[in-house]
Amino acid sequence: MKSTFIATTLLLVSVMTEGGLSAQNPIVQTCYTSDPAPMVHDGTLYVYTGHDEDKADFFWMQEWRVYSTKDMVNWTDHGSPLAIESFDWADDRAWAAQCIERNGKFYWYVCLHSKLTNTMAIGVAVGDTPVGPFKDAIGKPLHDGSWDYIDPTVYIDDDGRAYLYWGNPNIYYAELNEDMISLKGEVGKLEQTVESFGAPNPEKRVKGVKYKDTYTEGPWLHKREGKYYLLYAAGGVPEHIAYSMSDGPLGPWKYMGEIMPLQDTGSFTNHCGVIDYKGNSYFFYHTGKLPGGGGFGRSAAVEQFKYNADGTFPIINATREGVSPVGTLNPYERVEAETIAFSEGVKSEPNVKTGIYISEIHNGDYIKVREVDFGNKSPKRFTATVASALRGGTLEVRTDSISGPLIAELTIPSTGGWECWKTLQADIVKPVTGIQDIYFVFKGRKGCKLFNFDWYKFNR
Repeated sequence: MKSTFIATTLLLVSVMTEGGLSAQNPIVQTCYTSDPAPMVHDGTLYVYTGHDEDKADFFWMQEWRVYSTKDMVNWTDHGSPLAIESFDWADDRAWAAQCIERNGKFYWYVCLHSKLTNTMAIGVAVGDTPVGPFKDAIGKPLHDGSWDYIDPTVYIDDDGRAYLYWGNPNIYYAELNEDMISLKGEVGKLEQTVESFGAPNPEKRVKGVKYKDTYTEGPWLHKREGKYYLLYAAGGVPEHIAYSMSDGPLGPWKYMGEIMPLQDTGSFTNHCGVIDYKGNSYFFYHTGKLPGGGGFGRSAAVEQFKYNADGTFPIINATREGVSPVGTLNPYERVEAETIAFSEGVKSEPNVKTGIYISEIHNGDYIKVREVDFGNKSPKRFTATVASALRGGTLEVRTDSISGPLIAELTIPSTGGWECWKTLQADIVKPVTGIQDIYFVFKGRKGCKLFNFDWYKFNR
């Protein structure tokens, strides 16, 4: 029985590891990242997320986070430039949010629990860059006073007019002034009919029963080829993603059907965002599929899709594989260790001097980076900046897999502290050229933390 248990355990570990090596979703593995909201600026795609706490039993969320990519497979962690503490009038529930740029400023619309009214409220922060720092733009809620006031989405139309939608279970809307930090006119409330926001499929309806629309929460407003789209989580618990379309930014809306039907995502909620980037269309959502995750531990994921010829959405299913790369990574420039395609075991941490770095590195953990373009000539050396308060360990650089060909091996001693950084080099022991997937595999004493990892580069 004991040998059978050990064999079964080893098989499960092998399956999980091999699955991780081919997986791309969720796109972040170092923490839980709910409610993804994408934005493109200056050739880079940014995703703004919530942060579900480890082992949470409710949506006890304290901050928002930012990630970016230029290739759709390697994601750089920019940490948390905005938290509940940024808003003096709030004390809890840093829930879904969205960021948008206007006139060189970045406006991050959030929802939080307001101390002023003991309900939920919509707030707005402003920053000079997509990754902050951000601060409360007005020192008070943009709109306050109801438990319905969650999940803001923002859109700037071609004519320069800006609109805000939000709400659960009711849908509210308002036009923003050009300053993006005040409302123009009164707040409106949509009429939520079956025709505008759907109902159970006809075969599931009972004759004579009056059905409520399917809208639940998490609206996402965008426009394409003259048509307006309002996507949202629907159906109550568990949630699927559905959408409505209109000829105008304020409706009238017509229900168009499901986009992501109910499926095994591991989460009873869902929250989506849609963006075009480098000629492709992408659908962001969240799942509970990260180890330890679930309904209160959700993680951002992404799928590529094509609109139907008539402009409607296709059915989009959640996958572990995710999307294909649309660019490569240059290994001859400094690369932050927190730029990751996939990882197991590690976490990211902030530092005032170095910014974000990788921590909680233990024996057997790894980081995968995809589409690394070495060109026609192999590098000669590998350089990395690391820190350790203990005996350190070994950083193996491999291609193809965690057990693939070894191209460099960096021995890391104690540097005198977890934030006493030292730059080390190692020779390339096996030439590497062309486009490769690189694995940084961490080895050392079992059970203890080995070292921290800040950045690396390859040297010709």
